[in-house]
Amino acid sequence: MLDKLEDDEYAYRRKENTYYPFHDEAEWQLGKFLVENLTQTQIAKFLKLTWFNTRARPSFTSKDQLIGWMDTLPCFTEWKVSKIAFTGYKTTQPIELIWRDALDVVKQLFSDPTFANHMTFDPHVVQAGDQREYGDYMSADMAWKIQVYLLSDHLPVGATQVPIILGSDKTPVTRVTGGLEMHPVFITIGNIDSEVRSKATLRAWRCVGYMPIVKFKVHPDYQTILQARLWHKCMDLILANLKAAAAEGCFMSDPFRYIRYVFTPLIAHICDLPEATAKAVYLSGVHMPFWRDWKYACPSVFLAGEILHTCHKFFFDHPLNWIKEAVGKHELDARFTIQHKRVGTRHFAKGVTHVKQMTGREHRDIQRTIVASIAGATPPRFIRAIRALIDFIYLAQNPVHSPDSLKSMAQALVDFHSFKDAIIDVEARRGKNGAKEDFFIPKLELLQSFCGTVERLGSLMQFSADVTERLLITHCKDLFSRTSRQSKDFALQCVRILNRQEAMEIFDLFALLHSRGASLVNAIHAEDEDIITTNPALSWVSRVLPDKAKSVHGPRPVRNHFLKGILSGDALTAFQLNVTPDYKSLSPVEIRTKYSLPDFDITLTNFIHRSSQSVGEHSLWDGKYGRLSMWNKFRLQLRSAFQPRIIMPSRVIQAYPPSEDFPFGNCDMVLIETMRDDGQTSSRVAQVRLVFQPTIQRGSNLDLPTYLSTPLLYVQYFHFITSPDEQPELSMWTVERSYVQDNTGNRYRQGAVVQITDVTHAIELIPCFGKKVASDISSATCLERHERFFLNNFADKESYHTFSTEFA
Repeated sequence: MLDKLEDDEYAYRRKENTYYPFHDEAEWQLGKFLVENLTQTQIAKFLKLTWFNTRARPSFTSKDQLIGWMDTLPCFTEWKVSKIAFTGYKTTQPIELIWRDALDVVKQLFSDPTFANHMTFDPHVVQAGDQREYGDYMSADMAWKIQVYLLSDHLPVGATQVPIILGSDKTPVTRVTGGLEMHPVFITIGNIDSEVRSKATLRAWRCVGYMPIVKFKVHPDYQTILQARLWHKCMDLILANLKAAAAEGCFMSDPFRYIRYVFTPLIAHICDLPEATAKAVYLSGVHMPFWRDWKYACPSVFLAGEILHTCHKFFFDHPLNWIKEAVGKHELDARFTIQHKRVGTRHFAKGVTHVKQMTGREHRDIQRTIVASIAGATPPRFIRAIRALIDFIYLAQNPVHSPDSLKSMAQALVDFHSFKDAIIDVEARRGKNGAKEDFFIPKLELLQSFCGTVERLGSLMQFSADVTERLLITHCKDLFSRTSRQSKDFALQCVRILNRQEAMEIFDLFALLHSRGASLVNAIHAEDEDIITTNPALSWVSRVLPDKAKSVHGPRPVRNHFLKGILSGDALTAFQLNVTPDYKSLSPVEIRTKYSLPDFDITLTNFIHRSSQSVGEHSLWDGKYGRLSMWNKFRLQLRSAFQPRIIMPSRVIQAYPPSEDFPFGNCDMVLIETMRDDGQTSSRVAQVRLVFQPTIQRGSNLDLPTYLSTPLLYVQYFHFITSPDEQPELSMWTVERSYVQDNTGNRYRQGAVVQITDVTHAIELIPCFGKKVASDISSATCLERHERFFLNNFADKESYHTFSTEFA
């Protein structure tokens, strides 16, 4: 694709100046910044600043000239405006469709070298032991069915599938009276990895049309039918060549400049449930749906349910309302407000019942602790029904599925239906006329199709509407401030801005590579190293031009602490502390006082004695009189439980001393691997109270032994009192604080000093609230005032997978 820039009308000028029509790279960067961040009025004001009177002006002297130069950059898929004739019916305004040929857009996506190392061209089967894995579309059954098993209609030998994924939604751009609405249609291809497609900023999705929203001069009863017919007619125009390619095939260049004979089946149309239902309803008045002549397209397949609306929106509309009725709004809010605050996790300081509308992320944050939060306040059978739904939602979000995980999904749904009578018993399901005794909920019924959809199309997360919701913001709402803000030609202005933006992004990458003599073909790269980024452009530039990686915009890579951090013995966990400690030199006495840890000296002495005997390395460092450096936090990083090559974002573990805001300190929970008396390892829950390391004074010739040369933790232990099997309604471990008694009969928390590398996971504990939350407990004291806790295996999707497999 990028090589087309070498063939445009100004290619001969770019042999001498890559950045033509701009003077050089610096001027190009200035022009790009102005166009991307300022309105045309603001650009004009900038260029008239008196600041330029004593300094060199850029080559462009006006905003019109700058915009004109940007518009001369090559554009691969031109936009057009077509007037749509709708015979026999009048509208309040002319029907204008702003669109571009979907086949041309697909050709551009398929040939884009940016995605070269993030594309799959052939169906394949992935085996993990004796289990088949379903990930992206090419690993699922439909890809094989289209490629091989359609007996009389099979694709020619050597043909390549380019599976089409559509996305659409209507959104209000302004909310004033007579507010402006837009209905864009987006497209991507299933060859691109789902991790790339799931991020709206990586350009894997392209807009192909803005559907006209008009009013017909007819009786209101016919308005919806006519708008539906118009929608399908416009889709017909946009997708005509794509449908022809699905039936007859066409030739496309791939990212490596090889010509392939491709077919374009429609595999998914991402939209919210009301819109999907509307499309089915529309057929009662639409005699020519857009997919009627699209080979391999079937609405029962491509209109499958998706995670955002079918799961998260369903949870907000129904299970959360049942819980509000069963627990009580005040009590439910109290249970959320006093939960311990963890870094990187949403804390609902005002509760969850007052919010009328939430985002998908907020839905997920509530699901994270809802099961443990309602324990004790509702009957066990009610909890088990809710637990089953949360289980299903978490399992449905797996990026990779197996027959076992699909079996677990199906069983979760069976469990819900087995215990849903408890929801009726407490009269938690209510309507306008009071309690209801049915579960006629379309989204609930749609959940039954999920297992079959995974087998046919692969993981459901690759079709989540999260990305199309984000595209609505970038392609509609964010553009409003960069236009004249007039509804008359708003869509046309959006098209020009998007066209310009797309051309600038492509030209920026071309110029960066071309000016430094790098190849415009993204060579195949064997990715055997850890994956820390899903930004294809950044990955490419980082390999060929490492010093220019910072010039690539988009999601930044996860910081990889496995490179320079402290590693666990099995190298599966990495730890990172700031170079400068929060307290450089404290004595054990000062630590006892500052952190309220009366047994710190004893536990440190025991650790040194035990370690020296274990490794045969004795220390001359005196634990009573030595000095220690202290940290208030450290970071823990793991690999993905689903895909071990992927590095997950690090998790902050806090260990702050007591303060005015946190009278007992602000300390997080971890899972620690300990050695039992029989020599076997086991996991223990612990609260990190202190992060420290012994130090040696300057001038001393003392060497620290290996067990004192890495950071240490002072932790306070918990012990398991019930297993998941003993509480089937929760299926969670219950833990209780561990205490010891000294010779004088005083009882205090069991503490210990351990190495930081003994930590295996960051975990979350939810207090056992009982029937009612105590009024004198806050989020700052909940971990200290309660004695019993649930080990929350819903803390995040990775924890859920880990505690459902390895730990269990």
